[in-house]
Amino acid sequence: MKQSEEFRMTHSGIISRKGQKIVHIYFERGKDYAEGVLPSGSIEKSSGFTPEELSQLSQYMLQNAEDIMERAKQVNPLRNLMGKD
Repeated sequence: MKQSEEFRMTHSGIISRKGQKIVHIYFERGKDYAEGVLPSGSIEKSSGFTPEELSQLSQYMLQNAEDIMERAKQVNPLRNLMGKD
């Protein structure tokens, strides 16, 4: 991955869909972006990342899935919507 640009990862809270817990993960680097999903580790949308970089992002999500899911449990969408910490 390019080292000169700032890289940012954010994620949603846990969303229940058809009995499965899902977290959406967003990667940003300048104008480049990728949107992935746990638990599958798949990248659903992207722009600006190479296929190799997308593979690395997918591997990162899978290798860190437990930690990401734990952090996603702490996200309270109503509290964030209201702008409260």
